[in-house]
Amino acid sequence: MFGFLSSLKVSAEKNLKNITLGTLAAVLTVLPVYAQSRLVFIYPPINLSLGIDSLELFANEGVINKELAYYMNLAGVNDEEKQAFREALLKKADLNPVEVSRFFNSPMGQELLQRVGHLFSIQGGRNGVYAIRGAMVQAAFDEEEGLTLLNFLRHLPVNMQFNLEEILRAATYLELLGQGTNAIVTEMKSISAQTREQETVPNFSNIRDIRQRGDYGVGPSRRLRLFDESRQREFDVVLVQPQRWREGKTPVIIFSHGLASRPEDFKEDVLQLVSYGYVVALPQHPGSDFNQLQEMLQGFSREIVKVDEYVDRPLDVSYVIDELERRNRREFEGRLDLNNVGVMGHSFGGYTALALAGAKLNFDSLEEICGRNLWGPNLSLLLQCRALELPRKDYDFREERITSTLVINPVTSAVFGPEGLSQVSIPVLLAAGSSDPATPAAIEQLQAFVWINTDDKYFALVEGQAHVNFTKLDAQMQAVLDSLPDLTLPNQKVIDTYGNALLVAFAEVYTAKNEEFRPYLTSSYAYYISKEPNPLHLVQDDAEIPFSELFNRSKSARSRAIYPRNIIPSND
Repeated sequence: MFGFLSSLKVSAEKNLKNITLGTLAAVLTVLPVYAQSRLVFIYPPINLSLGIDSLELFANEGVINKELAYYMNLAGVNDEEKQAFREALLKKADLNPVEVSRFFNSPMGQELLQRVGHLFSIQGGRNGVYAIRGAMVQAAFDEEEGLTLLNFLRHLPVNMQFNLEEILRAATYLELLGQGTNAIVTEMKSISAQTREQETVPNFSNIRDIRQRGDYGVGPSRRLRLFDESRQREFDVVLVQPQRWREGKTPVIIFSHGLASRPEDFKEDVLQLVSYGYVVALPQHPGSDFNQLQEMLQGFSREIVKVDEYVDRPLDVSYVIDELERRNRREFEGRLDLNNVGVMGHSFGGYTALALAGAKLNFDSLEEICGRNLWGPNLSLLLQCRALELPRKDYDFREERITSTLVINPVTSAVFGPEGLSQVSIPVLLAAGSSDPATPAAIEQLQAFVWINTDDKYFALVEGQAHVNFTKLDAQMQAVLDSLPDLTLPNQKVIDTYGNALLVAFAEVYTAKNEEFRPYLTSSYAYYISKEPNPLHLVQDDAEIPFSELFNRSKSARSRAIYPRNIIPSND
C-alpha cells in the first residue's frame, strides 16, 4: 500500500515548488472537474475561477482560450510547462476501478481524502472528500477514457475550490522538508568524513567481503502454522536455517514485515544472515499483511490494517520465541540461543521491533500530531493515527530475550514520540532513505535516533532510497510507476549489497557477540562499499563525535519542516 502511495508522492514532490494558479489542479492533487463545473481559487481577498471546459479544450485540441491564457500568463508558464500540463491532464492511471473504490472507502483511504478535501473543497468551504471520491471512482469506471486528471474533473458534481492559502502552506512545508533532508545528507557526509579520520580500521580489500554469502550455506526453510491460544490468534512463520551449524550456540534473528507485505518479500534479504550461521524466523502478521490488503481490495474487509495489529504484532514475535523454546531441544538439539535474540523489521515491522525493544505507545503525541489539519508528505501518519482507536492504557511489549534491533524505514514519530522512544536502551541500527515519502528520514528516523536512549546506536542513510523495493512491485503497481513522469528509481542491486553487509555486521556484533565484525560497523566501511548514485553513510552516536551535532547543524531547515506549527495550523 505504501508502495503505491509512495510512487505517486515521489513524482508529485518535483512539481510542488512551482505551484501556479493555472496548473494547480494537476500539480497538487494529481487527481482528475462535468464541463459545466468550475474550479475556484481562493486566496483572500482574491477569488478567481476557471471553467473545466477551458481545460478540456486545451487538453484535447491544444487550444488556450482567453480564460486559460489569463492564468498561464499570470503564472509565467513557458511552452515546455504547457506541454507537460497538457500531458498530465490526459495521462491515464491504470488502476482497477473496483479496487480504487474499495481503497477510498477504507478508513485509511477516507482519511487520506479527508486531508486532500481540506485543500480541495466544495465551493463555500465544505470538505470535498465525497465529491473527490465519487469523481475518482466514476472516472476509473469509464471504459473509454479511464482515470485521467481531465476525466476526474469532468465527473466532479459541483464547483470545487482550491484553498490556496492552505495549499501554499503545505507546499512550503514540503519544500522545508526537502531542505531539511538535504541538510541531513550534507551533515551526514561531513560527520562521516570526520569520523573516518579518527577510525583505525583494516584494509577492507584484504579482509572478508561480507556483502557475499557466508560459509554456512542455506539449509531448508519451512512454514509453520502457530496458534496462540491466549489470544485465539493463528498465524504462519517461515523458518530458515543454515546448511551447517556453527560451533556452540546458534544465534537467532526474527524479521517483521511491513504493512501489506509478507514474509516471502524479505526471504532473499535474510538468506544472507542464514548463510552466516543464523536461524531466521519471519512471522506473518494477519491483519496487516498482504492477505489483509487483498481482502480489502476484494471486498471482504473495509480495512487495510486492523487496529489491534499495534498490539498483536509484537506479541506475535514473543510467541515465535516461545515456540522456538518449545522446539529447541527436540528439533535443534538445544543449539538455539534464545536469550540473545535479534529482531529486525521494515516500516510497520520497524514499529514492531522498536516496541519489543521497549518503545512505548504515546497517545499524547498521537493526539497532538493527528489533530492537525495537514500532515504534509508523511504518509505513514495514515497508519500511525489509527492507533488512536486503541483502548487507552499503558502498553508494555518489552521482550527481555531480545537484546538488539535493526530497523529499516521504521514508523516512529507520532506513535512513540520522544517519551516513548526514550525507553529503548538496547543496541539499535536505524536505516533510512533520503527519498522516502512514506516515512521521511527527517521526521521518522532522525528524530527517533536522537530520542532513543542507548549508548550503542547507529544511523545509516542511503541517498535515493525510497522506502520500497521497486523491483518487487506487482504488474499493476509497475504500470502506475511507468505512468509517472520524471521518476528516477534507485539502484536496487547496490542498495541490496548495503543491506547484506549491515545486517551481517550488526547481527554478528550484537546478537552473536562477535567483536571481529566491529570494523564493518564504521563510517570507513560504509564509505568503502558506497557507490553512486545511491551512496551509503553510516554514523555511530559516540562520545567523540556526538550524533546530536548532526541534529543541531541541520536544525534550521529541518526543524521547521518537522515542527511546522507556524506553517500548518492545528484544528484549534
